Amino acid sequence: MTDRRTIRCPRCRQETPWQDNPFRPFCSQKCQLVDLGRWAQEEYKVPGQKLMEPDNLLEFPNDNN
Repeated sequence: MTDRRTIRCPRCRQETPWQDNPFRPFCSQKCQLVDLGRWAQEEYKVPGQKLMEPDNLLEFPNDNN
């Protein structure tokens, strides 16, 4: 028995099969990479408090004090 469930791609909303889809939940590698790029450009954000400000990411405490 073959599973024929389909889902909608979260980026383009095209119906795509769930089973044997290497890009799921996306319909294609293009949609997968576009979504990844949006995360990288900070177009998507997870709600909550910031843990660190970007200006302080490379600062380390000075142990010589």
